[in-house]
Amino acid sequence: MRKIQFFDTTLRDGEQTPGVNFNTSEKVQIAMQLEKWGIDTIEAGFPIASQGDFEAVQAIAKSATKMTVAGLARCQKKDIDRAYEALKDAKYPQIHIFLATSDVHMKYKLKLTREQVIASIKEHISYAKERFEKVQFSPEDATRTDKAFLLEAVQTAIDAGATIINVPDTVGYSNPTEYGALFAYLIENIQSEEDIIFSSHCHDDLGMATANALAAIENGANRVEGAINGIGERAGNTALEEVAVALHIRKDFYGCESNIVLNETKRTSDIVARLSGFGVPKNKAVIGGNAYAHESGIHQDGVLKNPETYEIITPQLVGVQTNSLPLGKLSGRHAFTTKMAELGYNLTEGEVKQLFKKFKELADKKKHITDEDLIALQADEVRHSEEKYQLKTVQLQYVSNGYQGAVVSISDENQEVHTASAIGSGSIQAIYNSIDQIFEQQPRLVNYEIMALTSGEDAQAEVHVSIECQVTNQRINGIGVDFDVLQASAKAYTQASAILKEKGAN
Repeated sequence: MRKIQFFDTTLRDGEQTPGVNFNTSEKVQIAMQLEKWGIDTIEAGFPIASQGDFEAVQAIAKSATKMTVAGLARCQKKDIDRAYEALKDAKYPQIHIFLATSDVHMKYKLKLTREQVIASIKEHISYAKERFEKVQFSPEDATRTDKAFLLEAVQTAIDAGATIINVPDTVGYSNPTEYGALFAYLIENIQSEEDIIFSSHCHDDLGMATANALAAIENGANRVEGAINGIGERAGNTALEEVAVALHIRKDFYGCESNIVLNETKRTSDIVARLSGFGVPKNKAVIGGNAYAHESGIHQDGVLKNPETYEIITPQLVGVQTNSLPLGKLSGRHAFTTKMAELGYNLTEGEVKQLFKKFKELADKKKHITDEDLIALQADEVRHSEEKYQLKTVQLQYVSNGYQGAVVSISDENQEVHTASAIGSGSIQAIYNSIDQIFEQQPRLVNYEIMALTSGEDAQAEVHVSIECQVTNQRINGIGVDFDVLQASAKAYTQASAILKEKGAN
């Protein structure tokens, strides 16, 4: 069977989702899970963009042992040099260079002629080839580019040394018929003595990202780019988990296989959801909460008689286990560390000590702790361990038919504790007003969501918030997990407020 490579851009394009901010530890955790999932190449970031991006790419380059680690670069030598520095310790490094080729981009954004764009591609791909064995080129906004000029740009990149050509539907403009035909056109007309890998990169503005990616594969693409849970700019990217499962379920049609370990899919999705602060919609294909639920009586009857009547994907295929061995308050350190290892976490002694303490605290409140609880506990610990501001205490005064009062204490990077009190129409509002006082800012709360990690009255609460600077409209996401809903709410808002303050948005 034809092997399809999976190129993940969750940490680069995915992080461009409004409000998503991964720190370096979170990026490394996601990267290691993606490697376990079977990703062939990870786009670890855009090294020239910031020192944080550079350090994250560098850290992932040092950590990855199986997958190729790629860094993004514009057609500029300083970008290429910065990517080289970030990736020099990678076992399998790759550079991904892009330059817009559509008339609208060249005229209004680049202010370059076609001749200048071709010259830039030739110069910078050649320069990159001197430093990288694997060079990928993307003609940005390819689907709105004149076909003859697109072919010229792609041929120029190949002649200069690129062996991977990505054809991005940058603004989600194309459809499966057009996009598939574009791949067929390029593959038929390029000239090369080397094998060239063609790759898709689709955005979901018209809801066709996954369909377009599959159309590209049908027409000769051997690589698909996308992000976990479909996160990314605007309406997001191709959801890689959807493509992976589609290729598996419809092997009869596509005749393709991949290196994706399908039973790691749900865990990968959960980690990205929790660290990004973007929950997965219940009706999301493949990994949504309702993907394997049946409400209709006719459907329920059919599934009970034979699951194949209404289930083309079994829950176990993507790692949704119907049963798990829960831990409890009597479970010891050995059982805990063994379970964490089974879940794919290689923890240091210090990390085990800290996480086991939090596990015991949770076990005192919750009868059974499931895999979902442990994954959330680990993700929460990774995110909060690097934060300069830590929520210390929340004290509430509840009055029926009146204003609620809250006293909140938060420590800063110097371990100095700041305390503030405020009232609000409800407990959450009182808590958030107190936190606003501590951070001396007045962001706009644009989204607040509570989810239960598991079923039952003792489920942990996962709270997602989005806040927005009233001056710059910059949006920040925060996430908090706790047995207590109010504590989780305070954690999420503290996290988002701290990021907003550090960014100097207010």
